[in-house]
Amino acid sequence: MVQNGDGMASERDWVPPGVDTSKANIARVYDYWLGGTNNFLADQDAARALIAVEPNSRAMARANRGFLGRAVRFLAASGIRQFIDVGSGIPTARNVHEVAEEAAPGSRVVYADIDEVVVAHSRALLENNPDVSVIQADLRNPRDILDAPETRRLIDFEKPVGILLAAVLHFIPDQDDPWAIVARLRDAIVPGSYLVLSHASAEMMSEDFAKVAKKVYEGKVAASSNIRRRDSIARLFDGFDLLEPGLVWLPQWRPDNPDDVPRHPEKLWMLAGVGVIPAG
Repeated sequence: MVQNGDGMASERDWVPPGVDTSKANIARVYDYWLGGTNNFLADQDAARALIAVEPNSRAMARANRGFLGRAVRFLAASGIRQFIDVGSGIPTARNVHEVAEEAAPGSRVVYADIDEVVVAHSRALLENNPDVSVIQADLRNPRDILDAPETRRLIDFEKPVGILLAAVLHFIPDQDDPWAIVARLRDAIVPGSYLVLSHASAEMMSEDFAKVAKKVYEGKVAASSNIRRRDSIARLFDGFDLLEPGLVWLPQWRPDNPDDVPRHPEKLWMLAGVGVIPAG
């Protein structure tokens, strides 16, 4: 964390001009929960406010990161060598490209995010990696992601792809039809491609948390109506074969060690799953 003489966070080289770091940012709050340093005092205050109403917030963020890492390793072991991570957030420990490269050297990754701060920082960190590109794009316009020159340079759509949508679709309201968005991504990739998805669950997320989140982000966070029930989340896998163990709480998805699953995994209030487009 960079601070000035008054103890206040100062803007860094990677923060684009005009970005107000005195207001909380979704990606930077998540970075704070993960123990990262790419956040400012406003983000820390927002993160602590959310923790006050939902003490499991930090554990949820870390569990989501753990799920994403396990899923990427699984995809790499299944032969996937190209990944598109949408809503990727600020780079932090064990990024997708690091996990993929470790599991399958030569893997290629496209990171896509709508947030200009995220994109600026990601590009600054990853500009010298020829197997990684970072694009600014809105998930609500999938073609902007699929047709971006950086995507076309790295991703061969004639071969299977891993589409990663970790903790992003609950920021898409129903009126923007997240099911159609996922379907458009699905229709652009070949059989043998995978969807990795996690999504906040209405069954367990408290109304207090949703209300505070909406307030601290000043409308930038999804309203509680976007925190969907299990059946609505399961519909996002239409056209995919949902793999074992199905749509489960984050720590339950193929844990590295059974002891890693807490006694009450539902308290982390996010569901996760991986699906594959079947052959034929």
